[in-house]
Amino acid sequence: MDTKQLDNTYIANTYSRFPLVAVSGQGAVITDENGKEYIDLGSGIAVNSFGICDDEWISAVETQLRKIQHISNLYYTEPQAALAKLLCEKTGMKKVFFANSGAEANECAIKCARKYSSDKYGSGRSTIITLTNSFHGRTMATLSATGQDSMHIHFGPFLDGFNYAPANEFPAFEALCDETVCAVMLELVQGEGGVNPLDKEYVSAIAKLCSERDILLIIDEVQTGNGRTGTLYAYMQYVIRPDIVTTAKGLAGGLPMGCAMLGEKVQDTLTAGTHGSTFGGNPICAAGALSILSRIDDKLLSDVRKKGEYIKNELEGAPGVKSVSGLGLMLGIETEKDAKETALQCLEQGVIVLTAKNKVRLLPPLNIKQDELKKAIQILKGVIAQ
Repeated sequence: MDTKQLDNTYIANTYSRFPLVAVSGQGAVITDENGKEYIDLGSGIAVNSFGICDDEWISAVETQLRKIQHISNLYYTEPQAALAKLLCEKTGMKKVFFANSGAEANECAIKCARKYSSDKYGSGRSTIITLTNSFHGRTMATLSATGQDSMHIHFGPFLDGFNYAPANEFPAFEALCDETVCAVMLELVQGEGGVNPLDKEYVSAIAKLCSERDILLIIDEVQTGNGRTGTLYAYMQYVIRPDIVTTAKGLAGGLPMGCAMLGEKVQDTLTAGTHGSTFGGNPICAAGALSILSRIDDKLLSDVRKKGEYIKNELEGAPGVKSVSGLGLMLGIETEKDAKETALQCLEQGVIVLTAKNKVRLLPPLNIKQDELKKAIQILKGVIAQ
């Protein structure tokens, strides 16, 4: 059997895969089983921050691999401790809990928020407000937190304690903030919901209300984090100070890692035995993340913003394009054509793009070369215009 047949025969049918068998790559270029090359504007859904087979990342991972691959969180490891320090220094957060994915990071945030409120106020104050059209993960708790009816089919009953507010409508949000609310969880750019940034005034009003009522502000940076939007984390563009920040995807550059960064209010909320993970903070993943995070500097972030503006300038008003949304190199393009059909036609012409709802979604490597980006965007423009 070939790879596609093996996949269809033995792997659970949970993915609607594109007809591409990837076998190798370098930077923003992926090669399939037939030797055809593709410019990658998806980076594994915002995971491969520095593209495929980044030399510095490989060196860091290989070096750690030859030392120790795993020992569990019953013991100390240097890469995990060093990574936590770097994250705290770059964000001003106080403590870090390491997990394996964005959903697990959000699970930690949910548990931490409820324990903080229980410790301080007792029972009955456990509701978490999220937004309609949000996406926070596929575990039962994070699916319960996700404000999309289409994702709630088949899997009920869901966890109690989540209410959904419409995005960018503060009075409706405020009306939900009764005495049962312990936290608010927001994506500042709703990724899976269509690459929709929240209004800054709306977010500022929520942050002010949270501060006044001791409601924890959780910012889900699973997709927006680690340089993706042109700042290290998207909340830095909103001039707010979250109590908990979650992230994953691009953190370890292709290895499974997520984390919840805990601010001053909650830095001591989670105590021994209240939460844990066998693989979370694995030294190999941590070594990869140290390589990625240490290289996300001001120059790279400036380049991310410039490349994002280049894409917007090229596509806004172009034939077949209705709108362009997003921040940095996290962009959604609403077109007159079906998004999935556009993605398939781009693939035929050697460009990988993603979709989100009715939009074409772009999440290229943060360091994609300008000539590669230009070539890919011209092909995308041509496909959209057809």
